[in-house]
Amino acid sequence: MRVSDRNVFRGVITGITQGAVTSEVELTTEGGDRLVSVITTAAVWSLGLKLGKAAIAFFKSHWVIVVSGQSDVAFSTRNQLYGVVTALVRGAISTDVAIGLPGGSLVYAVVSNDAVEEMGLELGVSAAALIKASHVVLGVPKP
Repeated sequence: MRVSDRNVFRGVITGITQGAVTSEVELTTEGGDRLVSVITTAAVWSLGLKLGKAAIAFFKSHWVIVVSGQSDVAFSTRNQLYGVVTALVRGAISTDVAIGLPGGSLVYAVVSNDAVEEMGLELGVSAAALIKASHVVLGVPKP
């Protein structure tokens, strides 16, 4: 399978909170990184999601908000993945940022060059990737 997103996390479903219209689904990777997705309850049923089932989480690098260093702000974003900057690829307008997570996964974000300078992003700097749960798309392997 090929997808345009570089943020692809394979894991198992470790939590489901079903609502009448939408449901919250938690996926945990082998390294212990956790992502929460809010999808329709109909999608939970159609994908056959249940605890322990293998699944894949996807989200676009443009949907990632990067926070550098220690923040004095509490965020409403369900997915707050903390790690360190492991790569920076600067373009004419934007920079591709990779954040290494403790579980071994990488989160990719595209941010403006101005933001990289303002936040002091460089290799080894502590950073967090914030991703809204509604931006995390789930898929399951076909049988």
